[in-house]
Amino acid sequence: MITVAAICPATPLLVGGLTGSDPVVPDLRQACLDAVSQVAATAPELIAVIGAAGQTRQWDPAPVLDPAIFAPGIGGESPAAEPGLPPSVGVGAWLLTEAGYRGPRLLTSVSSDEPADRCAEVGAAVASASGRTGLLVMADGSARRSLKAPGYLDQRSEAFDAEIERAIRGGDLAALLDVNTRLAGELLATGIPALQALAGALAGPVTTHVSYRGAPFGVGYLVASLRPRW
Repeated sequence: MITVAAICPATPLLVGGLTGSDPVVPDLRQACLDAVSQVAATAPELIAVIGAAGQTRQWDPAPVLDPAIFAPGIGGESPAAEPGLPPSVGVGAWLLTEAGYRGPRLLTSVSSDEPADRCAEVGAAVASASGRTGLLVMADGSARRSLKAPGYLDQRSEAFDAEIERAIRGGDLAALLDVNTRLAGELLATGIPALQALAGALAGPVTTHVSYRGAPFGVGYLVASLRPRW
């Protein structure tokens, strides 16, 4: 049973030490930490992290994120992450630790090749993993929101992200299962599988609060908290 869920971007910009002493996007980082803290405040038996990656599987929750996976030569004093740990899941685990959460955690990745119904099944399985489960979903929007974006500008990207946001704000998570995945791929919206897993984990009505929306560096980022309406 999901007590509360949070959506955060999977960007390495959140990780301390990668962008120097001053955070590049401090408002985004703070919104993420606040959202994760709200999940931890519900006293869940565990917190699950779901992120999109190259394969669908669970990961060892013991290792911590090694910043060197983003910038070789940085970090190294902490135990290294398991080789191949997806960046999305690694950043999510880092957020949990940074927010002060020390309890059990479940790390799950969803392949970008999975169909929507399979993504939903992964989310449903995570939701049933414990009696009280907090959920952190790591998901970026389109990476083609500006001329300087990683994928350059695509005029369709802003409307695409707006539709995703509208579904989340309105609690219509089932609409995420109908997202045009081909278009999502063209717009480099890598977080869609994780959001579809969220739809499977929270199948009932929810109340949503969005604390951040923007596209710094041309990538769509959304931070939201979702609570089931039992």
